[in-house]
Amino acid sequence: MSLTARDRLIVGLDLPTIGEAETIVRALGDDVLFYKIGYQLVFAGGLEFARDLAADGKKIFLDMKLLDIDNTVAKGVENIARMGMSMLTLHAYPKAMRAAVEAAAGSGLCLLGVTVLTSMDEQDVIDAGYEYDPHTLVLRRAEQARAAGMGGIVCSAEESAAVRKIVGPDMAIVTPGIRPAGSDRGDQKRVMTPADALKAGSSHLVVARPIVKAADPKAAALAILAEMSGTLRV
Repeated sequence: MSLTARDRLIVGLDLPTIGEAETIVRALGDDVLFYKIGYQLVFAGGLEFARDLAADGKKIFLDMKLLDIDNTVAKGVENIARMGMSMLTLHAYPKAMRAAVEAAAGSGLCLLGVTVLTSMDEQDVIDAGYEYDPHTLVLRRAEQARAAGMGGIVCSAEESAAVRKIVGPDMAIVTPGIRPAGSDRGDQKRVMTPADALKAGSSHLVVARPIVKAADPKAAALAILAEMSGTLRV
């Protein structure tokens, strides 16, 4: 079954309190199916909120970017799979990915390898001690994620086309840094519009501030969904 725009749009609940997140979820109603919950909300009670949303039929992308010794990663993944989450991120280090894949086997949890954060440019990567430029590092980690049996990749939409050639048609390519035309980039350095990201090969788009900080979040979400739907029909 092909994915619709509603299946592909992930609204990032990058908000400081559960109350504010609940307000956004109520405002978006049935128009939005998929939500991302990351560090900010997790440390304000977001794990229980994630369980509640999943129990209500929403899909949850738990953005934890796990990285630890193999056993610790595996045990964490086992418990997250039991929570009913749909997607989980971990840093795309080969040993960690292999441990996570084994732990998630049979659960339906889609494991995503984080390649290079979309807030990072070439100088940031150099400062972090890597010998590769961001594009090369993304592609290397995509190859490693495919080899480990991961469900998908998180990367900038700028790398989606190249990553799609590496991972094939079935793995998810989840891209943050999505900004409708005219939106403020914020702290993102590698961004793309929803339509362009889908054309480039992204399967899922993470949109936070352009929706959750909009004067009318529902209208903002519907506009993005309409742009995505138009692209998918082409």
